[in-house]
Amino acid sequence: MNDKLTHIFAMQNALDRRITQERGIEKTVDEWVIGITLAMESEIDEIRREVNWKWWKNPKPIDGDALKGEVIDMWHFLVSLSDKVGLTAEDVYAIYLEKNAENHARQDGTSAKEGYAI
Repeated sequence: MNDKLTHIFAMQNALDRRITQERGIEKTVDEWVIGITLAMESEIDEIRREVNWKWWKNPKPIDGDALKGEVIDMWHFLVSLSDKVGLTAEDVYAIYLEKNAENHARQDGTSAKEGYAI
């Protein structure tokens, strides 16, 4: 799994380099974070448009392929954002493991973080 995530990071890094070089884009970390998170908000809206969230409308069949495509678009931006803030695939994996364990501890009531006691 980690090799696949590393491959995704490498592919996204190559795409991002291509885009910034070919388009002459130079941004600060702050500008990248703002731009990428705005793009992610747009992708979230596109994901939401693929499902029946409007209770006042008749439901439509969900296009599973389109929905998956929008989720993958979100992954593109998430990986770009991770790279821009200095997270490698290995960092994401390691920090995810730690945070996942903490989230389970919170649900178990064993977290040292305040507000999660059962």
